[in-house]
Amino acid sequence: MRSGTKFVKGILPTFFCLLTLLLVGCGSAQQGAISTTRADDSKQVFIWPSSGSDLKTIDPALSTDGGSIAAIDLVFTGLVQLDNKLQIHDQLAASHSVSSDGLTWTFKLRPNLKFSDGTPLTSADVAYSIDRALQPRVKSAVALTYMGLIKGAPELAAGKVKTIIGDGILTPDPDTVVIITTKKASYFLEELTYSCSYVVEKSMIEKYGDLNFVDHLSQGIGGAGPFMVSKYEHGKAIEFVPNPHYYGPKPQLKKIAIPFYKQADTIYKAYQTGQVDQSNVPSANIDAAKALPERQFHSIPQLWITYYGMNYLVKPFDNIKIRQAFALAINKETLAHNTYKDKVIATNHIVPQGMPGFDADLTGPAGVKSPAGDPKLAKQLLEEGMKQEGYTASTFPSVTFTVATNGSSDARNEFQAVQQMWQSVLGISVKLNDIDYGKLLSDVPAALNNPNGVQMFALGWVADYPDPQDWLTLQFDKGSPNNIVNYGQNHSTNASQQQEAQKLMEQADSTQDEAQRMKLYNQAEQQLVNDVVWLPTVQVGSVFVRKPCVVGVVDNAQSIIPPNDWASIYISTATPCANTSQY
Repeated sequence: MRSGTKFVKGILPTFFCLLTLLLVGCGSAQQGAISTTRADDSKQVFIWPSSGSDLKTIDPALSTDGGSIAAIDLVFTGLVQLDNKLQIHDQLAASHSVSSDGLTWTFKLRPNLKFSDGTPLTSADVAYSIDRALQPRVKSAVALTYMGLIKGAPELAAGKVKTIIGDGILTPDPDTVVIITTKKASYFLEELTYSCSYVVEKSMIEKYGDLNFVDHLSQGIGGAGPFMVSKYEHGKAIEFVPNPHYYGPKPQLKKIAIPFYKQADTIYKAYQTGQVDQSNVPSANIDAAKALPERQFHSIPQLWITYYGMNYLVKPFDNIKIRQAFALAINKETLAHNTYKDKVIATNHIVPQGMPGFDADLTGPAGVKSPAGDPKLAKQLLEEGMKQEGYTASTFPSVTFTVATNGSSDARNEFQAVQQMWQSVLGISVKLNDIDYGKLLSDVPAALNNPNGVQMFALGWVADYPDPQDWLTLQFDKGSPNNIVNYGQNHSTNASQQQEAQKLMEQADSTQDEAQRMKLYNQAEQQLVNDVVWLPTVQVGSVFVRKPCVVGVVDNAQSIIPPNDWASIYISTATPCANTSQY
C-alpha cells in the first residue's frame, strides 16, 4: 500500500489535477475566510468516527484494514514511514543506508527513544517486534507479505526456525538495527512502512499475551507513537491522549475519540447533528454536502481500486471464458454515474491511475476497451465457456457473491445493480451473501489454496506504496498470501500461462532499469486483466465532509496522517464544530 520517493515527486500533482476533472472536485465552492485561532485546551478533542462495530485489531502484526491501521498509526511507529507527500521518511530511525549489493540495510535509531510508559526503546525492541510478527503463534496474515524479503523470514513463519534475530536481523549495539534481505529489491523500504513492522513493547506482550495485550493499552503501555490509548470500550469507542514520551513534535490535540458506527450511513447523520468532526458522504447526499458552508466538503482522489474476486478453485470460475463473461456483463460506467454520482472512476485497471506504471493502453478482458463492458460478447463467451465445461442452463453451478455492505446504501445499491446485470445479460441468478465486514476479512483469506473457500467476493485495495509491485506481484504471485483467488495455482486450462505471468512479475521485481521494469509490469497486468484475476470496478475518490474547526490535516491519495503531522492539527474557534462534551 505505498512507494518510493523517486516515483512520487511529479506524479501526484498530475494525478490530482487529472482526476479532479473527473471527480466531483476538491473542496466546496465557498471561499470565505475560516478562523485559525486555536480554541482552548478543553476544546482540543477530535471526534473521528469509524465504520463498523469495533476495530478488527490494534495489534500492528495483525493489521489488514483501514480502520485498524488508522488507530494503530496513532499508538505505534516503525523504523520508516510515509510522510504526507507519500515519500519515505525516517521515523524511529535517524538515518538508514544500504550496502552496495543491496542486501544489507543499516538503521541508526534516534537517541533516547522511549515507549509511552517511559521504558527505553532500543534496537532489541525493533528486532523483537519484527521477529514476533513473523512468529507462527501470532498468526499474522500480513507479516510474511511485507517482511518476507528478510533472511529467514519464510522459515520462521513456517515454524522451521525459532527466531531470525542474529541471522536476518542484527543488533550490534542498542542504537543500530541491521536487516539482511535475500534479494535486491527497490521496494524493501516501502514494505517496511507497513504497520506489521512497527515496534511493540516486549514486557507488555510477556505480561498479557499476544491476544490480550490490546485490552491493557489504556494502562499507558505499548507503543512509541504520538498518542496512547486512554480508554477502550469494545463495540462503543476508543480514545487516545498524547504520549508524553513521544520523540517527535508533540500533538496539539488533547484527545482523539473514535466512536464505532455499525451502520456506515449513520455517520453522516451524526455529522449533521454535530456528534462527529468528519464523515464520508453517501452518494444521495453529495449535492447537499457540496453546498455546506466554510469548505466542509472535500474530494481527494485515492490510490484505491474496488474489485470482485473469483476463486479459480471453485466452479464455474476455473473457466477463463466464464470469468470474462461475468466481467464484460457489467457496465462499470453505469455504476460510477448512477450509483456513485461520479465520485468514482469506472476502470478496467488493477494498477490505478496516478501510479508509476499506469498503462493508459491497457484493455479490458478479450480486448474490450470500454469499462462499459460488452453484453453481446459477454453472452457469447458464457456460451463458449459452458460448452467447454459441458454445462447446460440447468447444470450451471450456483453462484454466491459474498459482500459486506456494512450499512452503506451505496454498496447495497451497487451489488444489487450488478446482480441485475448478470441476470439480464447472462441469464444467471447470483445470490448475494451480505455478511459482517470483520467476517469477510476472515473468510476471504481462507480461500487461499481452498476449493471450499469463498466462491466470489467484493473487496478493495489501497496502495501500501505507489509501486506496481504492490498491486501485481504482491497480490498474484505464487506463494503470496494475498493470492486469494489462487491465480496460477489451479487446474484451469491456462494455468501454465498464468504461471508465466507470475514469472514475468518476478522478473520485473528484480529489474533495475525502471523503464524496462514498468514495461514488464504492463505486460503482466494485461495478462492478469485478460484472465480476470480481479474484476476491477472503480477507482475510488475519498469524498467526505470535515468540520471547519479542524485545522492542519494534509489530505493525500492514501488518507494517511503521518505521526509528526499531529503536531500541526488542532481545533480552532471556527464553527460549526462537533460537540465534545461527552469526551
